[in-house]
Amino acid sequence: MSIREHIEEQERKTLSPFAQLSSKSAGRDRPEPADSLRPLFQHDRDRIIHSKAFRRLAGKTQVFLAPEGDHYRTRITHTLEVAQFARSVTRFLDLNEMLTEAIVMGHDLGHTPFGHVGEQVLAKLLPNGFHHVKQSIRVVEKLERDGQGLNLTPEVRDGILKHSKGKGAIFSDNPNLTAMTLEGQIVRIADIAAYVNHDLDDAIRAGLVSEDDVPEAVKKTLGTRHAQRIETLVRDLVESSRFEEKRMIRMSEDRLNALYVLRDFLYERVYESKGIREEFAKAQRILEELWNHFHEHSEEFQERFRIKGVGDSESASEKDNLDRAIGDFLCGMTDRYAMRLYQELRLPKPWTVY
Repeated sequence: MSIREHIEEQERKTLSPFAQLSSKSAGRDRPEPADSLRPLFQHDRDRIIHSKAFRRLAGKTQVFLAPEGDHYRTRITHTLEVAQFARSVTRFLDLNEMLTEAIVMGHDLGHTPFGHVGEQVLAKLLPNGFHHVKQSIRVVEKLERDGQGLNLTPEVRDGILKHSKGKGAIFSDNPNLTAMTLEGQIVRIADIAAYVNHDLDDAIRAGLVSEDDVPEAVKKTLGTRHAQRIETLVRDLVESSRFEEKRMIRMSEDRLNALYVLRDFLYERVYESKGIREEFAKAQRILEELWNHFHEHSEEFQERFRIKGVGDSESASEKDNLDRAIGDFLCGMTDRYAMRLYQELRLPKPWTVY
């Protein structure tokens, strides 16, 4: 028996009957020989962690643009905090931690520089729009490994695709919005549970809000400290999810309502605050001008950045392919790289005379 087979056997013996077993995965679109050490979902997690897109998350805004402070969150620290929350819930429910972690590690790969303002800019510029969830899937299916993609399992890709809810409902009975696995459903709630708590922490550190500003309903129901709120939410998910009654991850009504209150508070006082909007207006200009520059100098763009495939597709025009290539390139940038490249391409260089 190989190490992988031993791990798969342990899953069958120890996990809940509602867990997604590695050995029961639908498999890969492109068949591959079985790994002798790792079950499929562990292999998927490793592929994502070693991808270029994952490493770039360290340089992408969570809330505060290219933060100078060492303790503000970035996309990668957000990902790690989502993983901590999601794995806790998964373990307490005897579900598949490796699947949960693989989905978490890939869920934000398609985010742009400059947070959600970057997404708004690309949604306006690209003819077919833009959403970071679809871009995350594009990254793992088409962009990584020089166009080969990571060939991930459908369970992982489905969890990535259905993790996002924006301002919408956290839970949904719509199968088009609900992950096919309980592990994927956990990631959806873990994402918001992590970001509302760490974004509040960062906003307090930045002086945008204070502890006293936090709505009383949140403090009374979830707790007054970061650790209390996380523990309350984890415990509530575990105690409220009764798979014998319905194969869905669930929360109690009062905790769920408090989570909505905290999210609405952050949108009003932080995400859409005057100070944040002013800085992101500058970021918007950077991305728009880079988009225009690359179109005006398309041959230089393709040669310098070794862009392949523009004009190769029979089903799309060369302009469509160029738009898509520029969109992919802009999306992949870190905050600092976008600002540095903008300075190089669009601002005059100083002349020095001694």
